[in-house]
Amino acid sequence: MQKSNKIILLTLLISLFSLVNVQADENVVKNTLNKAMPLLKIDSIKESEVKGLFEVIAGTRILYISEDGKYLLQGQLIDIEARKDLTDVKLAGTRKLAIEKLGKDKIITFKADQSKYTVSIFTDIDCGYCRKLHAEMDQYLAAGISIQYLFFPRAGKGSDSYNKAVSVWCAEDRQSALTAAKKDEKIEQKTCENPVDEHIQLAVDFEVRGTPMIVTEKGNIFPGYVPAKQLAAALAAE
Repeated sequence: MQKSNKIILLTLLISLFSLVNVQADENVVKNTLNKAMPLLKIDSIKESEVKGLFEVIAGTRILYISEDGKYLLQGQLIDIEARKDLTDVKLAGTRKLAIEKLGKDKIITFKADQSKYTVSIFTDIDCGYCRKLHAEMDQYLAAGISIQYLFFPRAGKGSDSYNKAVSVWCAEDRQSALTAAKKDEKIEQKTCENPVDEHIQLAVDFEVRGTPMIVTEKGNIFPGYVPAKQLAAALAAE
């Protein structure tokens, strides 16, 4: 056998051995997680940027686990040299997919005539800055920003804010009902099948701490109220 052929064969064997080892490590990680966290729905397991550490994506959560399955880490993985938060970049992708999975038929949308950007906003009807943002809706739409609303009544299920969210969803004209509710006008109390609980669960998955919370089309987050002009500039630079 020629020397070049031997080198090729050796390279293939090394690659195959590495692939088998990686698969074995992935199985160790998966089995460990299934035993320790049986309710965790794992979407993917793969080697992280750090040798000996696997990245586990479960919905909108990212965990890191050692290849022997003994140690579990939660937190941000930072590339110091590149000054980049590797975890947040990947979390943005999981947020984007989660909102897409929810579907536009479960979101109240205010669409710009000439839409350049679309943002999803977790809102509480009784939140002061949420009301301020909504009162400036015309400015966002004029800037080409379409807004998709998801409800996050911070007082929790069964609260007055929660019941208002349900009533808005069940109204014949959801946009008008939402605008009236945010002006603290009385709206007709209604109940029907609604996605409010799904919105709340998504907010919990996203670790929303307050409202409004803006999620861009790329899954990045802008916490709190952001004026239309400033938001448009941030979206353009994204």
